[in-house]
Parts: sequence; structure tokens; C-alpha cells
Amino acid sequence: MRQVVLDTETTGLETSQGHRIIEIGCVELIDRRITDKHWHFYINPEREIDAGAFAVHGISRESLQDKPLFAEVAQDFVDYIKGAELVIHNATFDVGFLDYEFAKLDGESMRISSMCSVLDTLVLARQKHPGQKNNLDALCRRYFIDNSQRSLHGALLDARILADVYLSMTGGQTALSLDDDSGQEDDSRDLNARAIERTGPLPIWTGSDESVLANEDYVAFLASKYEDPVWK
Repeated sequence: MRQVVLDTETTGLETSQGHRIIEIGCVELIDRRITDKHWHFYINPEREIDAGAFAVHGISRESLQDKPLFAEVAQDFVDYIKGAELVIHNATFDVGFLDYEFAKLDGESMRISSMCSVLDTLVLARQKHPGQKNNLDALCRRYFIDNSQRSLHGALLDARILADVYLSMTGGQTALSLDDDSGQEDDSRDLNARAIERTGPLPIWTGSDESVLANEDYVAFLASKYEDPVWK
């Protein structure tokens, strides 16, 4: 099974205001294992970046002047994601921007739904943790994922973190290296990941006679305090 964990950064929040994608980061999962085949580009949006968006990702228009247009990387991007299941946090936002970019190139003939299925980890997290915060930072705390380098958002870094969160949230365990090579762009960093595999049988603790008796006494005490407890 091939999945692509995807994140984008944009010039603002609304495509209705002409906002564009400025960064796409993708991390590949094959049979729930992170591979080193990631995809990452910065993109020249040909427009200004909102101050609020800049405060989130720290990417300036000036730094994007020499980057390719979306039209120049679109086919390579399609070749990378086509046929995979996309794993996205708050997928409505990212898919909306991607469809907007494709529509500017080729009308309505190219849409994410025609190329990929989509799994929204925000929807999944809300189902698993109703009434709780389910943004990426909150999920990192909940699943003990190291996001200490996430002082600013970045598409590839966030996709790497989301991959780890997704695998933890759905029952897998991974070790994901987020080491920062100072002075290098995200797409030049090594993506070192490995599955954590157990060898041998899982240890089972049965308890000593004393602890079993103490537990029985405590359960009896609780039963005397509460009428017909559901756990009995």
C-alpha cells in the first residue's frame, strides 16, 4: 500500500482571494513504513504573501523569486502522487488549494479526487479524541512525537511529523529523524526513518501473590463503596 503524507504552505487562507501555494512537502509511506522518497518544492506564487501567513511559515516573497511556478512542477507532482492515498491534516484546505492550482492550468479536468483517495487525519483525530484539541501540535503532545524544531511551519517538516503522528494514531510505531542540517533547505536534509520492531515474545507480568491479594482487597473495597459498578 502506497500513501503520501502531504502538507502545503500558502500566501493566505482563501483561494477566493487569489491566494496561491508556495510550498509542497510530501513523505512516502509504503506498507506503513516511511521511505526516503520524499517530494518537496518551493513555488513562486507571483503575488504578495499576507502578513498573517508569513507569521506562520516565515517564507517571504523575495525568497521565492527564483523558484519555479506551479505550472513547471505540476506534472512531476502528479507523477509522484498519482494512485496513492494522500494523508493530510485538514485535507479540505490543502486539497482546495491544489485543485485551485490545477484549475488555473487546465480548467476542471485535473482534480485531486481524480488522481488519489484522501485520508483526513483531522477527521480521524476528532473521531478518536472528541472534544479535545486535535491540531498537529496537540497530537504531537498526545502521542509523544518530537516537534521541537517546529517553531515555524514548513511543508516538508510538517509532513514528516504528520507521518509519525498518523502511524502512532493508527497503531504503528516509527522512529523519525528530524535533525536539522544548519544552512540547508528542507529538501536537502536526510530523511532517516526506521520501523521499531520487537523481537521475541512480549513480556507478560502476572504479579506476585501479595499484589494479587492486595488488588482483590482494593476491588472489594471499591465494590462496597459503589452500587453495581460497571467494571465489576
